[in-house]
Amino acid sequence: MTTARQLRKALSQVRAEETTDDGGRPTFTVDGRPFAVLDGSRVRLHLSAPDVDAITAAYPAAEPAPGGATLALEGIDGQHLNHWVRRAWAFRAPQELTETAAAAATSRPGEVGDLPRAIGRPATRALADAGVTTLAQVAAMPREELLGLHGVGPKAVRVLDEALGRGESS
Repeated sequence: MTTARQLRKALSQVRAEETTDDGGRPTFTVDGRPFAVLDGSRVRLHLSAPDVDAITAAYPAAEPAPGGATLALEGIDGQHLNHWVRRAWAFRAPQELTETAAAAATSRPGEVGDLPRAIGRPATRALADAGVTTLAQVAAMPREELLGLHGVGPKAVRVLDEALGRGESS
């Protein structure tokens, strides 16, 4: 079972913004194009036709909807939901963003710019996905923005702070 809070974390994709639609429902967009709409305990994902077929075949809690599929949050675990949210984002995102994301998916700690190996794979991929490949770029980011990237946690921020010579910062 997935909660709305977990869904929001999954929805924190690159250049994703949360707005509301005409009905007041939280709507997640990439470059102004909606890819997910939260409606109570259900989420509507904008997906390609093959993805709609796949999600509805895999999850009894999923139903086809115009331009995508609707899924009950209690019918899917967080890891699988992340996958489908990512697919919806990629379906609606501009090509250059999806290409950056694809490259980031294969990023390995210690092999992206001058980012320290000790931040780990999830943080390395999250930063690369956001187009951040240097410590100088990290230094320009507010702590809240860093922590807002799915995959970057307090440990990774601490390691980045140490690499930047900032030690413990608030």
